[in-house]
Amino acid sequence: MSKLLNFLTGTKILDEKTSIHNGKLTVVKDFTFGTYIKGGGLTQSGGVAKDVWSSSLKKVKSKNIKIKKALILGLGGGSIAQIIKRLWPSAKITGIDIDPIIVEFGKKYMGLDKLNVEIHIQDALSFIETKSLPEYDLICVDTYQGDIFPEKFENLDFLKNITKILSKNGVIVFNRLYYGEKRPQAMKFLISLEKVFPKVEVVHPEANIMFICKV
Repeated sequence: MSKLLNFLTGTKILDEKTSIHNGKLTVVKDFTFGTYIKGGGLTQSGGVAKDVWSSSLKKVKSKNIKIKKALILGLGGGSIAQIIKRLWPSAKITGIDIDPIIVEFGKKYMGLDKLNVEIHIQDALSFIETKSLPEYDLICVDTYQGDIFPEKFENLDFLKNITKILSKNGVIVFNRLYYGEKRPQAMKFLISLEKVFPKVEVVHPEANIMFICKV
C-alpha cells in the first residue's frame, strides 16, 4: 500500500544519511512539496518548513526594513536563505549550522550552493560569542535538532547576546513548534523573549509559532 501511495503522490527518496545531530535525514521529492529534507519525523528544510518562514519574512518585508546583512542560525538545507534572496536580492547572508550533512544535502539537492551564502559549520552559540561580529539587520533563529529546541538557545544570556549584533532597526525572528506539548514550551519561551525585547509580534503559520522581535 505504501508503494502505491508513493506512486500516486510522486514521492521519491533521493538520499538518506544518519547525522549525529539530527538522526536520520532523508531527502524527499514529491508532487505537492517539491524537494525537502526530513529529520526527526519533521520537515527540516523545504516543503512546509519553507512555507512557515515565507509567511513570516513577508511580514518583515511589509515593515519596509532595509535588510543589507542577514544571519541564519540553523541554516539547514537553505530554505530561509532562498526566501531572503527572493525578498531582499542584494542582502549578504551568513548561515550557521552545526550539521554538515544537512548543509551538504542543501547544496546537492536544494540549490544552496547557488545562493552565495557565507557558510559556517559551527554551533550557533559559539558563533554568537565570537568577537568582532558585524551587526545584522535580520537574524533568523531555527536551531531545532529534530523536534528539539536546545535549552541553550532559550537562555536569557543567549537572547541578550544576540541583541548585541542586531542593527538599530533590525529584526530577529524565532521559529518554534506549536502543537501538543510544544505549545506550553513555546509560550514559556515567549515570556523569556518579552524580558529581553520591548517589541514581540506573534505569527501563527501552520503548526508553528513565530516570534518577530525588535529592541
